[in-house]
Amino acid sequence: MSTIDVIIFIAYLVGIVLFGSSFYKKNKSSSAFTLGNQSIPGWVIALSIFATFVSSISYLALPGQAYLTNWNAFAFSLSIPFASYMAVRFFVPLYRSINSPSAYTYLEKRFGAWAKNYVSVMYLLTQLMRAGTILFLLGIMLHTLLDWDISTIIIVTGFSVMVYSLLGGIQAVVWTDAIQAIILIVGAIVCILTLMFSMPEGPGQVFEIAAANDKFSLGSFGASLNSSTFWVVLIYGIFINLQNYGIDQNYIQRYMTSSSEKEAKKSALYGGLLYVPVSAMFLFIGSALYSFYTAQPGLIDPNIQADKVFPQFIVNQLPNGLTGFLIASVFAAGMSTISTSINSSATVILTDYFKIDGNSGDDKRSMRILYLASFIFSTLSIGVAIAMINVQSALDAWWKLASIFSGGMLGLFLLGYLSKKLTSLSAFIGVIAGVVVIGWMSLSPIFFQGTSLEPYTSPFHSYLSIVFGTVAIFIVGFLIGIVVNKKVIAGKSFS
Repeated sequence: MSTIDVIIFIAYLVGIVLFGSSFYKKNKSSSAFTLGNQSIPGWVIALSIFATFVSSISYLALPGQAYLTNWNAFAFSLSIPFASYMAVRFFVPLYRSINSPSAYTYLEKRFGAWAKNYVSVMYLLTQLMRAGTILFLLGIMLHTLLDWDISTIIIVTGFSVMVYSLLGGIQAVVWTDAIQAIILIVGAIVCILTLMFSMPEGPGQVFEIAAANDKFSLGSFGASLNSSTFWVVLIYGIFINLQNYGIDQNYIQRYMTSSSEKEAKKSALYGGLLYVPVSAMFLFIGSALYSFYTAQPGLIDPNIQADKVFPQFIVNQLPNGLTGFLIASVFAAGMSTISTSINSSATVILTDYFKIDGNSGDDKRSMRILYLASFIFSTLSIGVAIAMINVQSALDAWWKLASIFSGGMLGLFLLGYLSKKLTSLSAFIGVIAGVVVIGWMSLSPIFFQGTSLEPYTSPFHSYLSIVFGTVAIFIVGFLIGIVVNKKVIAGKSFS
């Protein structure tokens, strides 16, 4: 990277921190910190929801996957319109009627404290791992490009995001999200144009080479359930995005920041739908990269990892100045996700564990808790990122465990929402059944690994773990509820 690229990148980082911190004067109450006094424009919230979908993982992984294989991942994006419709039709009205900053107040009202504690703990742990992973990836990227110390990059980036998230609250988070969303979209467009007009035989060569090598394929449309076919990825996307829109604090909190239910619905709809064409742009970049380096094979190491192809293009093929802007756009994707995790996690801690909301009137205590929770969460996420430098295998194992336990969140929510007479005990048994199913599908090969026993391989793709787990929770909980209700009715009749 040239000096001008480094200056542009650092200027972006400093500018975002200063802009986010400028909301400090508007952030004097817990209501302002968690809900922005419900006065944030709808278009800003829509861009914030979109930015929550996109992380540095998406920015680098989608082009890498299209470069290596095809557009199979786009099936995930095609599930978003359905989830967005469900949010507009059912989820937004539900949470707006409850009027709580926390997504998990509903589960507490429906099934009791155990449901709220289970889901909120899983949410906090998952967000901590997510923020740590993204910080680690950002550190790796900048270390590769500039040879800066990874730990230093992680610490500086983590505390930079913490400063404006802590000082500016949700208003700083969503407004910086909006700016970062625009930057990452513009960055993707710049890359596409550069790739198209850098082909030896003109833009049309991108399509010729990519199409000849099935780089625009959506994958197999077969009925197999043990590979990532179009249908498996689509079904997986439906369940994941229903979980995002229906039970994820990052999304639900944004429903509550809107000035009205109508604005919240529009934000949920447009924020999700925007991801569909943008994800197609990222995948197109991967296909175009394949064409670019196929036409000019001497420009890249043929053994390079797929996820590193896009960063290599950014550094080596873009003009000075644009490289710094593109690196800033990758950081924009990561910083928006981390800031969301910080603010949402602090909100959950305040509302669910200290039982304080924006109407409590105890703003001094509330703000102390929010500041402290933001600081602790940020520090722990930095610690996770630094730990990943040397102990990724242990953290990978925890990722698997976290996905098992968090896989029960959607099933529990659907039980509460669709079965109005279901008891807490029935829901509890259903969650246990679902977690066992997800654990069986995810961890059974690991238990046999290194033993004399024949490793068991699930006949289903790992993407289907959350699908079968959610279905198991709902069916078991529903059937147990029927049995319990019949016994109650029989007992009353007998007495």
